[in-house]
Amino acid sequence: MKIEFYGATGCVTGSCHLLKIDGKNILIDCGLYQGKDEKERGNETFNFNPKDIDYVILSHAHIDHSGRIPLLYKQGFKGKVICTDVTLDLCKIMLEDSGHIQETETEWKNRKRLRQGLDPIEPLYTSKIATVSMYLFKGYPYNNWIELFDGFKLRFIDAGHLLGSAIVEMIICENNKTTKLVYTGDLGNLNIPILKNPSIVDEADYLIMETTYGNRFHQNTNSELQSLSDIIKNTFKRGGNVIIPSFAVGRTQEILYELNNYVENNILKNITVYVDSPLAYESTKIFRNYSKYFDEEAKKLLNSGDDPLIFKGLEFTKSPEESIKINKIQNGIIVISASGMCEAGRIKHHLKHNLWRKECSIVFTGYQAEGTLGSEILNGSKKVKLFGEEVAVNAKIYNLQSLSGHADRKGLFDWLMKFKSKPKHILLVHGDDESRNSFYQLLLSNDYSCSMPNLGDTFIPGIEKSTIKSKIISLINSIDDIENMDKNLLLEKIKDCIKND
Repeated sequence: MKIEFYGATGCVTGSCHLLKIDGKNILIDCGLYQGKDEKERGNETFNFNPKDIDYVILSHAHIDHSGRIPLLYKQGFKGKVICTDVTLDLCKIMLEDSGHIQETETEWKNRKRLRQGLDPIEPLYTSKIATVSMYLFKGYPYNNWIELFDGFKLRFIDAGHLLGSAIVEMIICENNKTTKLVYTGDLGNLNIPILKNPSIVDEADYLIMETTYGNRFHQNTNSELQSLSDIIKNTFKRGGNVIIPSFAVGRTQEILYELNNYVENNILKNITVYVDSPLAYESTKIFRNYSKYFDEEAKKLLNSGDDPLIFKGLEFTKSPEESIKINKIQNGIIVISASGMCEAGRIKHHLKHNLWRKECSIVFTGYQAEGTLGSEILNGSKKVKLFGEEVAVNAKIYNLQSLSGHADRKGLFDWLMKFKSKPKHILLVHGDDESRNSFYQLLLSNDYSCSMPNLGDTFIPGIEKSTIKSKIISLINSIDDIENMDKNLLLEKIKDCIKND
């Protein structure tokens, strides 16, 4: 058994890890790079042959974990995608939407290329390819052991990050030895609306663990929910609108749950909320279909006859024409729109019409990857580019981190501390360099054996410390076009790779 790392190493997007067992090749997630990661690493090619992959185990539906599965299919993958039942249904709409975005962005780029006398490019994949790739998916409920082949079984337990998100427990029997490997996927925050808290794992030999907020602490969720209602009231007093960039799947439904609470308890009166995202509308319907996975509080509301995702003043807009009309409203509305990192979708139009207005508020409620428009706004840029036009950032900017779907440093460590015995080794992924290194130092100080794999690294259980051979192999695996690389440059890279050994 060995694990090769091909995504979300030193960054938080593009999750993709290759597990090799007894002649079988199993991908754990196959996500899109986004923002800066996409610019630096690209999404077009894989570091392995898609035709050689037997299975994809998918932790959840978010595009940074699922978004390259249609490309994998396009390039020859014909195996099975194993996920939870909710994840399957969410991927049906999310991957088709992702394909549509690929087509739209490519069409825009090709118009520009045509003017420059350049050949057109093709989209990463189309919505049609995304739809067809869904026949590879097979969904399962939580807590059921699934035997994929002789010597390998897995089960999904609730990760509390998104409806259907899973921690993956894997039992591997190879060469008369049994090993338990656990993959956290994205670990959820505590006390998030609708979602249950992350499930506890008793033990694991080896653990692949996310570190998105490995160096940060969230504020108290209740105080930030109070802040959201105050932000809305104060913005309306100033005569502005509240714009909430939100992931269409997961975060939007959680925000609706809280707004419903404000309305039901007369904290906010006579409000108008637009959810301007066809994807959010479709995913909200799927959420309702899987209410069996809601937390106890949400189930109680449903059983009492109160649908927590519907309230007076809430409107879902589907057509472009309906979306355009929203931008003519100058004050007194809340607009929730995708994408959550402001990289695509209708949110960019709402920012164009409200970001420059000092009476308005922009409220971020999720992680903003480096290099995204959301990150640029959040980090204090005075002007940003929207549709080729510079737009001043005059609106008030808020970041409610405790509403994030990711556990913070304490949440991650507390979850790990509940293991009955320490894993033999922990592999830290899905965090930027600062966050991942900070959590790595925390684990070392508590006598955990751990490492931070880089792109192309190979981990072989039983060889917890890197050897010179493994370092060189990992380096070579990380170089796409090694045959055409300058040999002197390659030698220098090898020297740099082993000089501190």
